[in-house]
Amino acid sequence: MGNPKGFMQVKRKPAGYRPITERVYDYGEVEQTLNEQDRKRQASRCMDCGVPFCQWGCPVMNNMPEWQDAIYKGDWKAAIDGLHVTNNFPEFTGRICPAPCENACTLNISKDPVTIRENECAAVEKGFELGFIVPKPPKIRTGKKVAVIGSGPAGLACADLLNKWGHTVTLYEKDEAAGGLLRFGIPDFKLNKKVIDRRLNILTAEGLNILVNTEVGKDISGKDLLKEFDAVCLAIGAMQPRDLPVEGRDLKGVYFAMEFLTQQNKINRGIQIPEEERILAKDKNVVVIGGGDTGSDCVGTSVRHEAKNILQVEILPQPPLERKADNPWPYWGNILRTSSSHEEGCERKWNIATKRFIGENGQLKQIEIVEVNWVNENGKMTMVEKTGSKKIIDADLAFLSMGFVHPVHEGLADAFGLEYDGRGNIKVDKDNQTSVKKVFAAGDAVSGASLVVRAIYAGRKAAENIDAFLQTK
Repeated sequence: MGNPKGFMQVKRKPAGYRPITERVYDYGEVEQTLNEQDRKRQASRCMDCGVPFCQWGCPVMNNMPEWQDAIYKGDWKAAIDGLHVTNNFPEFTGRICPAPCENACTLNISKDPVTIRENECAAVEKGFELGFIVPKPPKIRTGKKVAVIGSGPAGLACADLLNKWGHTVTLYEKDEAAGGLLRFGIPDFKLNKKVIDRRLNILTAEGLNILVNTEVGKDISGKDLLKEFDAVCLAIGAMQPRDLPVEGRDLKGVYFAMEFLTQQNKINRGIQIPEEERILAKDKNVVVIGGGDTGSDCVGTSVRHEAKNILQVEILPQPPLERKADNPWPYWGNILRTSSSHEEGCERKWNIATKRFIGENGQLKQIEIVEVNWVNENGKMTMVEKTGSKKIIDADLAFLSMGFVHPVHEGLADAFGLEYDGRGNIKVDKDNQTSVKKVFAAGDAVSGASLVVRAIYAGRKAAENIDAFLQTK
């Protein structure tokens, strides 16, 4: 530890965001960067605890104290090498991770944790800038062939490790470019897609085969894959969105959040969308149903469309501003969080349930909502509508952002004849093997929708298990 008193001498200094008056007119990344000296000073605040709770809180078990110290000393190669030991893609998590490590940071006791996520992003950017991150193809190939289906963070992490270990890996992606929801779900203002392309160039130079516009189950059968490859890994995500089956759901103007976000990301790529299919929020009353990150992304995108008014509603109660007694450090803090998109212009309401969509000539015009209370009945929280609280609000667009329930079963998953667990996720054993021989699964398809950093960890664990299987075979 280069500066044992750093946390006492240096205050936390986040990089912050670009000015609202500037960023709402483009899709450039909203987050700013600190200069190198300030970044080193921020890294000096890591106190190298006897028990690094930050590492305990990180799904990929990043070795925070080691690479924070390397940043402080200006040893950027050691910093990025240390990050790559546990994380294939720190440039992704350094931008979009909610940083459970910072929630667990010992300095969070005083609500002043180390800027771990920003430091991570700075380390990987320096790694690319200084030429430390270059293709390193395996020197020996094992002769084993693996197919990984799905190029989101879990699929990329799994394919990357297996390729590095000398197996011949083919990554299948049904869309026109690899990246999964990193590319088509997360807005450009949070993750510039050139960041994804930069990493993909490294992976392909290392020998990873990436086939896009190739849908397994349609363009190539599962049976053919099982014949051609020694192992198959399904990393298809949990793409079945939670629906809202109320009156008026079929009205034009009611969309799943991903329909809206994916379309805008494709437009940013230069893809032409027919006018009749375009989802435009300009000059419209927008209601986002669901209070999570995806809903926040809909807010930010609607702001850039120049929507007339934006309301985000959540059925659950508003989180507290500070941790409650039953939610202590170092656990994830269940507190109110305000995103950059919320700051740009949005009204937020909690304890709101949607009763019905009201339309005219097939087009959404209004939404009936009602306030709800949550009561504890025999240990189970139950929703009760508040008498006399029904209200009609204007809405030209409604985006359903209530999460995802499980992977899409139709097509690929059903074609393999896989077993599902009680929640509809792909059922696997402790070694990531499904009910079908040679077929493994990883990521959200197994666990349900979660964080990008958890998907990376899941992909890494699946790669380890597949490698062990191939060696045994």
